[in-house]
Amino acid sequence: MSKLRVGILGATGTVGQRFVQMLERHPLFTVSALAASDRSQGKPYADACAWKLAGEMPRAVRELTVQPPRPPLDCDVVFSSLPADVGREAEGCFAAEGYPVISNTSSYRMDAGVPLLVPEVNPEHLALLDGRDGAFIVTNPNCSAVMIALALAPLHRRFGVAAVAATTLQALSGAGYPGVSALDITDNVLPFIANEEEKIERETQKILGTLRDGAVEPAPFPVSAQCHRVNVQDGHMAAVRVKLARKAALAEVREALTSFRGAPQELGLHSAPERPIVVRDEPDRPQPRLDRDAGNGMSVTVGRLLPDSVLDYRFVTLSHNTIRGAAGAAILNAELLVARGYLKA
Repeated sequence: MSKLRVGILGATGTVGQRFVQMLERHPLFTVSALAASDRSQGKPYADACAWKLAGEMPRAVRELTVQPPRPPLDCDVVFSSLPADVGREAEGCFAAEGYPVISNTSSYRMDAGVPLLVPEVNPEHLALLDGRDGAFIVTNPNCSAVMIALALAPLHRRFGVAAVAATTLQALSGAGYPGVSALDITDNVLPFIANEEEKIERETQKILGTLRDGAVEPAPFPVSAQCHRVNVQDGHMAAVRVKLARKAALAEVREALTSFRGAPQELGLHSAPERPIVVRDEPDRPQPRLDRDAGNGMSVTVGRLLPDSVLDYRFVTLSHNTIRGAAGAAILNAELLVARGYLKA
């Protein structure tokens, strides 16, 4: 098939730049349009964007003129990394005009008719799109919810999950650029990220929920989250404690995690890691510097897997928040949409 032309909303921001980087030489997609805020509009992308990622800005996008984030846009599909306060209106306008929208924004995640998708975990939720004729919104989760849901999915399938408590340690890049003031984060940990705990709790339940009669029934177990900002550039961590619905030996739990595969692996999708969950047995792993790039940033790493004296088991999970937790998650969603026939050139 010919490549799908992609328009990126919020193209100059942290996640927008990651979209641009990851879509360079992609076999299914080519970037044809870039959109951003008023101060960037009308400029070539090279002038409008202060490139912050390792390596050079891709040559193919440097001369693209930055446009307003509203229709029409010269593309077949829209990828959005807009801030939530403007994302809902903009994404809704594109969907209303017949564009498929693949969103990293939180605006539509909890809407009843919108799939909140982790392709390895809940691809069946794409049935919510049936009959939409190519105009729809699909979202990926919060950057911490995606790694927590991925780690819980094989346990929920194999043993059932009865309760979850998670404490996150979230990287600076999750706050965007310029992000958190150096005077606030140096020699410090911030024990509050606005709306983050509610997102993790609700989104995890939706992702692991059951599609029934055209709607998603949230997973019935409670999720408790506490969130912290730490002085790490990339890589979110979560210390997770889980109560299982039925008893399981440590070896069974480990095997459930290591053997877990999903639709992206079965279909051989371009961005899919060979192992969505990498289990480390060293007592001091995972660590952001050492493990955030596992599977080209698309694998979730689980370590410190041990019995817990309060619930049943505890572990630490880590993922790259701007790749698996943001742009990479949306791109993998789009690849699955192509494979399942929801996106066509």
